[in-house]
Amino acid sequence: MKQILATFFTMTAAPAFAATGPFISLRNTDFVVLIAFLVFVGILIYYRVPGMIGGLLDKRAAGIKAELDEARALRDEAQALLASYERKQKDVQAQADRIVATARAEAAKAAVEARDEIKHSVTRRLAAAEEQIASAQAAAIKDIRDQAINVAVAAAQDVIAAGMTAAQGNKLIDDAIGVVEAKLH
Repeated sequence: MKQILATFFTMTAAPAFAATGPFISLRNTDFVVLIAFLVFVGILIYYRVPGMIGGLLDKRAAGIKAELDEARALRDEAQALLASYERKQKDVQAQADRIVATARAEAAKAAVEARDEIKHSVTRRLAAAEEQIASAQAAAIKDIRDQAINVAVAAAQDVIAAGMTAAQGNKLIDDAIGVVEAKLH
């Protein structure tokens, strides 16, 4: 296992030891790579690539800032709209509570009025029933009196007719006719 690891590290380190000789020489790969890198960086600076990249980054930062500002504005607008809807919801809830309270009060008032109306109706009906009872009682008493009078008259007629003669009857009829004529004229 140690041999495998040693071989692996030796093979990976081989390119680093490829450069031999003085550093400033075209045969030294490190030097050539350094020069190529510096030329590349010089070309980038000559064509102002860092400025362009900085401008693009600034433009991107400005775009992100604008998006953030827009998002903040939208969030503020949404919060204002939410607060408005919450106020409206509270107002509607308060109005609904007032309507319910008013309806309950009106229902209670209507129940009291109905109870009073029922009491008055019962009182009127009781009075009407008592008047009908009194009227029926008076009518019954009158009927009884009329029948008693009729019975008494019939009994008196029978008694008088039994004890009276024809001449006495004619005399009573003539007297009654005279009384009626005197009162009518």
